[in-house]
Amino acid sequence: MFDTMTITKVVGGTCGSLLAFLLIGWASDGIYGVPETHHAAAEAPVEANSTAAEATEAPAEAAPDAAEAGADFAGLFAAADPAAGEKVFGKCKACHKIDGKNGTGPHLDGVVDRPKASVEGFGYSAGLLAMAGDSWTPENLNAFLTSPKDYVAKTKMAFAGLPKPQDRANVIAYLASLN
Repeated sequence: MFDTMTITKVVGGTCGSLLAFLLIGWASDGIYGVPETHHAAAEAPVEANSTAAEATEAPAEAAPDAAEAGADFAGLFAAADPAAGEKVFGKCKACHKIDGKNGTGPHLDGVVDRPKASVEGFGYSAGLLAMAGDSWTPENLNAFLTSPKDYVAKTKMAFAGLPKPQDRANVIAYLASLN
């Protein structure tokens, strides 16, 4: 019933299908994949024999890194180029406008030092509404633009973030120039 040619065709078809499936998976990860974020506290291993005090020391050790990152951003922001930020803002234009009108996202003119969740007529996520007493300082904008989903739980913003610190500083300088 099955000769060598039929078995070869079945095996070849199965291998070809698996190869096509893998290639489509790799392509979709490349197009739609979200880069992983790494947190120093999550990377610190906690041994089974460690005490509660030892387990809480790992986040305390990560605090200087956060302070250094803030100092680094302050330097980047001081030397930021608003013209370069206008080019980076091109990634934001699909959802945000700077003419006072809301798009898919709220308008961003005057966003620097504006209270969070304060644009009239825009439906913010519950996570952002919970932050309504705070304002969009350059540091807060930097943290948000690094990874919106990490900064605001259940945010409506689907953008993965700007991975380059210089790009974030430039776009924030551009937005500050619009105030």
